[in-house]
Amino acid sequence: MKALVYTAPSKVEVREVPAPAPRDHAAKIRMRYCGVCGTDIAIHAGKHPRAKAPLVIGHEFVGVVEEVRGGTRGFEPGDRVVAYPLLSCGTCRPCRTGTPHVCETLKLIGIDCDGAMADYAWVDEQVLFKVDDTLSDQVAALVEPLAVIVRSMHQARFQLLDSVAITGAGPIGVLTAIVARHSGASRIVISDVDEARLQLCRTLGFEAVNGRDHGLAEHVRDITNGEGVDVVFECSGAESAAAEMTRIARVGGRICMTGVHKIPHAVDLRELNFKEQSLYGSRVYTQHEFGQAAAYAAQISDDLEKVVTQVVPLSGSADIFEMIADPSSQTLKVLVDCAN
Repeated sequence: MKALVYTAPSKVEVREVPAPAPRDHAAKIRMRYCGVCGTDIAIHAGKHPRAKAPLVIGHEFVGVVEEVRGGTRGFEPGDRVVAYPLLSCGTCRPCRTGTPHVCETLKLIGIDCDGAMADYAWVDEQVLFKVDDTLSDQVAALVEPLAVIVRSMHQARFQLLDSVAITGAGPIGVLTAIVARHSGASRIVISDVDEARLQLCRTLGFEAVNGRDHGLAEHVRDITNGEGVDVVFECSGAESAAAEMTRIARVGGRICMTGVHKIPHAVDLRELNFKEQSLYGSRVYTQHEFGQAAAYAAQISDDLEKVVTQVVPLSGSADIFEMIADPSSQTLKVLVDCAN
């Protein structure tokens, strides 16, 4: 079968690879679309510590069930499905105490084992969720990153009419803005240094600030009479955002670390103390939250469709990471069309 394979740092190839072996209590999925995310970019760059070549990448996918082996959950050929891609050990303390999504040895499909940028994959039936009939395949491919937002909204203790600032207008930042609006945020400000992405945010109706031209902290101060916002979602992983986020949140405000910072960055902890702010970590999502995202996607599908900016056929995906790295491509969310 055809697959996009990470073969060495800065190199992926479309290859013919052996079809995956059938497994009991699993389903054979004919892949339709698979999203490219920051993790895949890190794998391609050779910067992910666990991903080892050769590896079929991809963990944000939608597909169609073609066969079920020993199924007990009612999936049948023809069902469209998405999959919770986390692999937990089941024995460490987090797994034993009900938080397997932060397993001490957490693994993911497409990172620690072959993923979904391929014709087919066999996926355990227990992690599959049916896709609503009203949802397009392209929007269904966004369920996994949407689950990241569902988790971060829960972690941030978001409340109706909260004011929100978002640092980073990548796919996770834009999805955060969309979910915050549909959840009743009173005001949403999003910041980045990529003007093309900020312009997309403006077309979506968001208040967008270019951090190069005008700092987000200064903008928030101006629009809140110096008070700050209720919730800050840090979605960039950038050093400048880490330094600024406690200045943006109000006294008693909440800060959610949605983006993962790959190296330690300076944080103004004095502000955290003096303003009695709450700082929350958010890593991935629970299986329950993934299921919530699969259901919720149908309610906000019109906005989710606007997040997908490019679709690349699997057969022509060998240069997909060069395209994403090229500023002139103006990418936000790129999908691989696994059927072509």
